[in-house]
Amino acid sequence: MHFRPLHDRIVVRRIDAEEKTVGGIIIPDTAKEKPMEGEIVAAGPGSRDSKGQLVALEVEAGDRILFGKWSGTEVKIDGEEFLIMKEGDVMGVLGNKPSLRCAA
Repeated sequence: MHFRPLHDRIVVRRIDAEEKTVGGIIIPDTAKEKPMEGEIVAAGPGSRDSKGQLVALEVEAGDRILFGKWSGTEVKIDGEEFLIMKEGDVMGVLGNKPSLRCAA
């Protein structure tokens, strides 16, 4: 099945978190939280402003993103789980493009 998001919506595939902590402790499935990181699979064309002009999205398919814990709506398409959310739910894009560096 082909799915095309409309307006400023994006389709996201969650990226699973590591199963071990930095110290080597294995985290059981029951204690894991759902990851807040994902990859954009598809993106709509954008939203319209008050004058009817199309405002393109800043994200695109293939971007790795961070999103809020309760963001989006979970759906199953062809047996695979995805999230559908608005671009406004995205907190930031992870990647190698020039941007603000965070001290870790």
